[in-house]
Amino acid sequence: MQYQIRHKTIYTYSQPITLEPHTIRLRPRSDGWQTLQNFELEILPTPVSQSQIIDLDGNAAIKVWFGSQTTELLEIQTRSQVETHCTNPFGFLLEPWANKLPIDYPTSLRSQLQPYLQGYWNTAGIDPIAIQLAQEIHHAQNGETVGFLTALNERIYQNCQQVIRETGAPLPPSITWTEKSGSCRDSAILFMEVCRAIGLAARFVSGYQEGDPDANDRHLHAWAEVFLPGGGWRGFDPTHGLAVADGHIAVAASAIPQSAAPVKGGYKGKAQSELKYKLSIQPAMGQ
Repeated sequence: MQYQIRHKTIYTYSQPITLEPHTIRLRPRSDGWQTLQNFELEILPTPVSQSQIIDLDGNAAIKVWFGSQTTELLEIQTRSQVETHCTNPFGFLLEPWANKLPIDYPTSLRSQLQPYLQGYWNTAGIDPIAIQLAQEIHHAQNGETVGFLTALNERIYQNCQQVIRETGAPLPPSITWTEKSGSCRDSAILFMEVCRAIGLAARFVSGYQEGDPDANDRHLHAWAEVFLPGGGWRGFDPTHGLAVADGHIAVAASAIPQSAAPVKGGYKGKAQSELKYKLSIQPAMGQ
């Protein structure tokens, strides 16, 4: 699939402010799953300078700074053309020792995956509700790794109502599961926490999903990726109950959701800020 994506983010301020440096993660990934064919970025006010960087998680980011000028508006507009390649999200072969849960990772691999195995919300460890849910699904699926992930994806999709919550940090997994409601990032965090409870390394992904081509409202999307020995990072979208394939366009991924935020920065001043955005995703069959 090929996609044309136009994304405009607009911050307005109630009085003049001075913008601090911002980090922008809106450049889609270019890898074996998808190819970034074109990317354009426009920013108002025009930054004094900008720098292309690769962050700690390997995401392409752009750091911009504005000097001492004051403004009542920050507008960030991107245009991306992306071709996705994955038609079969289960086209992989697990290592024999990874077919059953919990996975006994080799020591060297476990040390690399440690940030993706830790509980996100509970400083004492994994959320207890996530542990219980993991045990239930593990038992029902006889410990099968892929069966566990598919069942978890479906369980969240069937039981949690999707809501649009444009700003704010993800909710704790226990709240999302107890209330059976959450935004896409809340469902992604719940999925991650349950995976981590059973010893599966998982990370947070921000990006776009093609959605309904006839719908006018489009939003940034979030899902989870799980590291499967023999299969690498594999995406699961509990908001839609899908294994991630060519209808998803990934932008950034991290063990910590804040490190995959599309725009991160601040300002000096006492003004109140308001966020608006416009997003267009136009699919077309690739050649």
